[in-house]
Amino acid sequence: MGLAAPAGRLALMSKILAAVAWPYANGPRHIGHVSGFGVPSDVFSRYQRMAGNDVLMVSGSDEHGTAIQVQADKEGLTPQATADKYHSIISDELQKLGLSYDLFTRTTTQNHTEVVQELFRALHANGYVVPKVQLGAISPSTGRTLADRYIEGTCPLCGYDGARGDQCDNCGNQLDPIDLINPRSRLDGEKPKFVETEHFFLDLPALSGSLGTWLATRQDWRPNVMNFSMQLLKDLKPRPITRDLDWGIPIPLEGWRDNHMKSIYVWFDAVIGYLSASIEWAKRQGTPEAWREWWQGPDARAYYFLGKDNITFHSVIWPGILLGANGQGDSGGTPSEFGLLDLPTEVVSSEFLTMSGSKFSTSRSKVIYVRDFLAEFGPDALRYFIAVAGPENQDTDFTWDEFVRRNNTELANEWGNLVNRSVSMAFKNNGAIPTPGTLQDVDASVLAASREGFSVVGDLLEKARFKQAITEAMRIVSAGNKYLSDTEPWKMKEDPARRDTVLHTALQVVMDANTMLTPFLPHASQKVFEALGNTGIWAAQPQMKEVSEGEMVYPVLMGDYANELATWKSQPIEVGRPLAKPEPLFTKLDDSLGETGPAWAAIS
Repeated sequence: MGLAAPAGRLALMSKILAAVAWPYANGPRHIGHVSGFGVPSDVFSRYQRMAGNDVLMVSGSDEHGTAIQVQADKEGLTPQATADKYHSIISDELQKLGLSYDLFTRTTTQNHTEVVQELFRALHANGYVVPKVQLGAISPSTGRTLADRYIEGTCPLCGYDGARGDQCDNCGNQLDPIDLINPRSRLDGEKPKFVETEHFFLDLPALSGSLGTWLATRQDWRPNVMNFSMQLLKDLKPRPITRDLDWGIPIPLEGWRDNHMKSIYVWFDAVIGYLSASIEWAKRQGTPEAWREWWQGPDARAYYFLGKDNITFHSVIWPGILLGANGQGDSGGTPSEFGLLDLPTEVVSSEFLTMSGSKFSTSRSKVIYVRDFLAEFGPDALRYFIAVAGPENQDTDFTWDEFVRRNNTELANEWGNLVNRSVSMAFKNNGAIPTPGTLQDVDASVLAASREGFSVVGDLLEKARFKQAITEAMRIVSAGNKYLSDTEPWKMKEDPARRDTVLHTALQVVMDANTMLTPFLPHASQKVFEALGNTGIWAAQPQMKEVSEGEMVYPVLMGDYANELATWKSQPIEVGRPLAKPEPLFTKLDDSLGETGPAWAAIS
């Protein structure tokens, strides 16, 4: 697609890896989840495609570990059946939200197992994975191992009573379960029993020098991510990467691989999914080595999208794994069979979306499920709220009052109104896009502002500043509405040539604003594109496909985004293109909904 790069952008096409955090397959997703990993990653990926870059957006369901085993026990299912059930549910939710994955897969594939085991072997051979005896937590009533995240207690460092067995979210320090004061199981409140057990650890202290050197080069990360990451470097400890579990990936070493009660730990397994999903995608395209273009190419850039509780794993541990497997840790080594792999260009972390000041939590019944929200309000209303009012830089409280206000005053009254009255007047008076005459200063001014928006909004999206970007795009919408109010084309019955100029100008602003809003509102943007008389796929949507690997058949999300028509530039509207009477773009909600929320929502 030929287009000029926005100001501040390189004109050459880049390979953009959008690595999106893997949701646990132990239940449906709530809107807090998708505000962190989902919508921001899709806005970024859609913009990068429109700007002419080659995007690979990958993720999948995180299906190993205690969380799945616990949910399976609750439902009387096997872990595999539980993973199958929720992988399908989550895939459906993310498809309906319009997240444009090139591949959304799962961690229970043989491909994923092989990739994880290869990186494990490389780290072990290079001396960065070492055996160590530790005290492991056991449930006294079941005899089953309790994962670190299923133990909570009081942080010994800051006194926060709600710290997890792997880290304290309050002070950010890495912990071990045995460190906690008054430890208890999050599953049943039992005090865990600690017994000696041998496991493999990622030797983070042996990677600290190379990690520190690399982190020092990350000059443009969000301050919360950089500050948190640098703090972690001050007290790195070896971190266990295996557990006493039979639901996980086997340890690929002699004397360990046949021990079915020892498995690779889920956090180590999940972050490697970004690589394994890229490899699976390439295989499914019939070009098995194509993944290397996003992991080793000179023009490749990698962006990781997640919530702030996952910063540790993506800014320190995953880069540590990559450095160790590359043979680039403090003690050197030999690269894995995959060769040298690129480290993250940026870790794009969001804060928490809360409800009444509390983090969204299924266990505490503070939750709004994505599926329920989409069924009542559609995808773009949620996408817009997350983009314009979500937790990009600080924890943000979701309220129904704010959602209704944003939907009604901004989506319906501003954007929907501009589209409706511009197209309606042109349809009523011309039946098609009118021919403009000589532009007056007021016309030229609003068109110049509209064109300038591509540079301003594009630069903000390039820097993952989504809230500022959508605010600037909506500023163009406001300018379009003001232009119509100032020029009053409905009063120009006696001057049809001037009226046609004004309406043509307004429709061009609509086209420009729609392009700028496409990454945020892909479903609505397709409708606006068609309302302007166009045909074809403007903003492509992900498709659910059933694929197989050996005897396993499972759904994935993929999409044909290369042939969509949306590009990041002002595209002149075509004079004479027939128009139809437009349908309302957004539904205006009853103000009373802001007081209570819908009946199904667990919020008071």
